[in-house]
Amino acid sequence: MENFVHTSIGAIHLAMALLATLSGTIVIIKSKGGKLHKRLGYVYVANMVGLNITALLIYDLFGSFGIFHYGAIFSLITVLAGVVPAIRRSNKHWVARHYSFMYWSLIGLYAAFASETLVRVPNSPFFGMVGLATAIIMVLGWWRFIPLRKRWTGQFY
Repeated sequence: MENFVHTSIGAIHLAMALLATLSGTIVIIKSKGGKLHKRLGYVYVANMVGLNITALLIYDLFGSFGIFHYGAIFSLITVLAGVVPAIRRSNKHWVARHYSFMYWSLIGLYAAFASETLVRVPNSPFFGMVGLATAIIMVLGWWRFIPLRKRWTGQFY
């Protein structure tokens, strides 16, 4: 396990990643707008914020700021862009903004998981694996987003 998680920050990062993945997946699968959705949504957001903060504290890979740090910043922006409209509810389009940003936040988490997994394959080309994993997950995410967007839009508009 010491080769898998190098520090206590890494262990916290891993735990938050697992909790965010689980809670985010349940939120996407289950019906929207109810108590379960809201509670698990807050669990997801809290874990994503913690996950991204801990990601910015991990420098084991390059010894300096690297590609996963940029991903963490982008992920944090995406999560906040998804949760703010749900809290503010300032106009009639808040639902579309909320579900779009939150959906892509989760797809980004899946892509990060796939990238992190593939770069651990011995003798694998690091940037090639990150690019491949991210591209595949994003394409699959877009393919799935189209029918979901229609269903969610029909549910709330």
